[in-house]
Amino acid sequence: MKPTDLLAAAAAVRRSAHAPYSKYLVGAALLAEDGSVITGCNVENASYGLTMCAERVAIGTAVASGRTTFKAIAIVADEGPAPFPCGACRQVLAEFCGPDMPVYIAGAGYTDGYETTTLGALLPHAFKMG
Repeated sequence: MKPTDLLAAAAAVRRSAHAPYSKYLVGAALLAEDGSVITGCNVENASYGLTMCAERVAIGTAVASGRTTFKAIAIVADEGPAPFPCGACRQVLAEFCGPDMPVYIAGAGYTDGYETTTLGALLPHAFKMG
């Protein structure tokens, strides 16, 4: 699957985000090892600490469907700052993904392209058990 296909899936699910407080709509699309794409969007809450980021929603959905190994993730926001994963999302991704996994970041239109990095570059010393 091309990065642009994964970005398109993230851009599409972004429209389902529940972001009445920040108005910052984010979508994420995970490419599972079996080739399936699992998406998630951010879900805000009036109690801000209970807000769920798009990346963690996608991981939770994937795990609930029995998928725990991934090849890539794309994250798209509609506007505002580039949607790099927060620290919590980086650690949750590290639980299921290797440091070399590509992470594609873009705005909703991504007409100016997208940025590619790796999970290891975003979280060079992930906490791991065992």
